[in-house]
Amino acid sequence: MKQLLFFILLITTLSASAQVEFAPKFKPIPPTNFGIKPKKTPPPGTIIPPMEIPGIKAPNVFNSTSIAPVQSQLNSSYQIGKKDSFSMIPSNEFANPGDRFIPGMEKDLDKTLKDQGLKEGRGALLKQNISFGDFKTKAEYFIIRLRDFGAIDGDLVKVTSNDKVIQSEIFLDSNYRDIKIILDKGFNKMEFEALNIGTLGGNTAEIQILDDRKNVIVHDYWNNLAAGFKASVVVTKED
Repeated sequence: MKQLLFFILLITTLSASAQVEFAPKFKPIPPTNFGIKPKKTPPPGTIIPPMEIPGIKAPNVFNSTSIAPVQSQLNSSYQIGKKDSFSMIPSNEFANPGDRFIPGMEKDLDKTLKDQGLKEGRGALLKQNISFGDFKTKAEYFIIRLRDFGAIDGDLVKVTSNDKVIQSEIFLDSNYRDIKIILDKGFNKMEFEALNIGTLGGNTAEIQILDDRKNVIVHDYWNNLAAGFKASVVVTKED
């Protein structure tokens, strides 16, 4: 019996000794003091000024400045967070360089069209008589063809031959109006008088003169002719 009690006591002693030996050796680490003080809550009614965000300068994305289109642009006046540094409105530096020539080109084109009779305008009227030349012919008659080569704006023309009225008033249309004139022996002077100016400009007319064999003797025009002035052709009929 004594031996049993001694054996139980020995087991108990060894168990307690093992628990003490294998118990975890844990030492708590005290918290580190970083010296940061908690923020103080401002009293009610205090106005807090807004925080200012510093501008961030955009980096140069070009590895070589030699490929940059404009060196001044690479100095980057554009900054993130900075007002008035960027605009959605295109500036003149990005405009088409040829745009500045357009007004002058349009002006020259307009002048050329008016000079060629392809466009009418209230420019300076031509206040002088025009001669389409002197000719000799054996033809019995001439065919006079007249039309308005510009805008149809009411131009009127009077046709005479040796001061004899052939047509007192012809309205110039886009199509030719044909007039037959029998030639007198010897001297013949045919005249075409501008009776008015049209609503868009001076009197404008294109004229063709053909002989009795349909040979073209004259093909010409007058442009911006003032009212009362004439274009003429002198023809000498030979036997």
